[in-house]
Amino acid sequence: MQAFTLSRSSDTADALWVCEHKPIFTQGVAGKPEHVLHAGGIPVMATNRGGQVTYHGPGQVVAYPLMDLRQAGYYVKEYVYRIEEAVIRTLADFGVTGHRVAGAPGIYVRLSEPASHALLPQRPQLRLPGSPPPVPDFTDVGKIAAIGIKVANHCTYHGLALNVAMDLEPFQRIHPCGYVGLQTVDLATAGVQASWLDVARQLARHLQARLSN
Repeated sequence: MQAFTLSRSSDTADALWVCEHKPIFTQGVAGKPEHVLHAGGIPVMATNRGGQVTYHGPGQVVAYPLMDLRQAGYYVKEYVYRIEEAVIRTLADFGVTGHRVAGAPGIYVRLSEPASHALLPQRPQLRLPGSPPPVPDFTDVGKIAAIGIKVANHCTYHGLALNVAMDLEPFQRIHPCGYVGLQTVDLATAGVQASWLDVARQLARHLQARLSN
């Protein structure tokens, strides 16, 4: 990703890489060692993406949009919003409602009712000027998709990970994304029996649609 990004020119076409990783913990630039409780035999890799520690492994769709935001015509905040929207629409294709939580990037599902369309009380809302940032509230939600990006010379790399049907135990060895006690879930937890390939195809389709102009 770094080589692709550093070597691209204004004529380089954007790309979307979709893959599945072997078990690995990755630390973002803000990662703190104390958030890795017990790595065991799983390697821990330092990266230059944003955010803190997360886990990648089989049964998880990882997508890396490699985009020139100058050509796309929008800024980083909107880019992240569009990625989140693509995840939300992918989940909807499988009967699950994705949510945003104020102060905590990524996409979450309601633990008690994964298909419920009711708005979360802890959803992002308009803040008054000068008000403090929201403290994330993870009541009755589990994280199903993590986002960690890097932008260099207006070009994006790294991306997102959507949990489909995976061994979630390694998430218990860390404080996911730096949050103590944050529960991590997958589509299987929400009662959805879907193949990795089916979810990957839907996610890629929605990312292509949402990230285009």
